Parts: sequence; C-alpha cells; structure tokens
Amino acid sequence: MYDPVLFRDRPLPLQVVLGGVVPAAIGALAGILLGASAGAYYAIGALAAIGAFVGGFEHRDGWGGADRGFFGGAIYGTSLLVVHALVGTHAKVSLGSFPPLLAVLTAIVGMLLSASGGRLARIQRERAAAVSVRK
Repeated sequence: MYDPVLFRDRPLPLQVVLGGVVPAAIGALAGILLGASAGAYYAIGALAAIGAFVGGFEHRDGWGGADRGFFGGAIYGTSLLVVHALVGTHAKVSLGSFPPLLAVLTAIVGMLLSASGGRLARIQRERAAAVSVRK
C-alpha cells in the first residue's frame, strides 16, 4: 500500500529543514545562477518545481500540499532575490519591471505544484485502500 511518511509526522527539526531550509538553499543557488547562466537558472528552477510537486506527496491531500508549497515557494523566491541582490551580478533572465513580484509568483506556482502532488498522493492512497478492501 502507498504510504509515505507524512510531513506532519516528521520531527519538527526535519520539518524546518524540508519546509524552510531546503527551499531557501535552492532559491539562494538560483539567485547566484541568475547572474551566471540562463540555462543553469532554469535548470535549478525545474529542480525546485519537481521538489514542490514531490513534496506534496507528504500530505494527506492537495490542501495540505498547497499550504507547504505556498510557503516553500515564497521562501524560494525571496531567497533568490536577496542572494541575487547580494551577489550584485547582472541577471541573465528578465525579472520583470517589479522583481519582488517574483516571490509572489513562485509562491503561487509552488502552491499549485504541491497541491497537485498532494491530490495525486490522495488518489493513490484511495486506490490502494479500495484494492485491499476487495481482496
């Protein structure tokens, strides 16, 4: 039966690392890469997106995943912008006319990706339960 460890059942220090430190570290790396290479910047963004989707699997449903994804995405986007400003390089990718909006956008995208992962995990658990009942 499909049964990953739920995020809420993990020890608090691990929750802090998975829900806060990891998105901040990946966002910081993206902030550095933003001034170095557009391809590398997009690659780390794709890695972050995959992480947001997979992170949703650690929740009972899409709603729990959405909460985690929103905050993880906001942390990712904020750390990206802060580190890029600290490094002081010229961005190889446009940040738009109002760069702080990127943190809002990454929060929304993170929320949608994690909610999708949480919803898919719920469907898998329900299917597994239905199969075990039929046996």
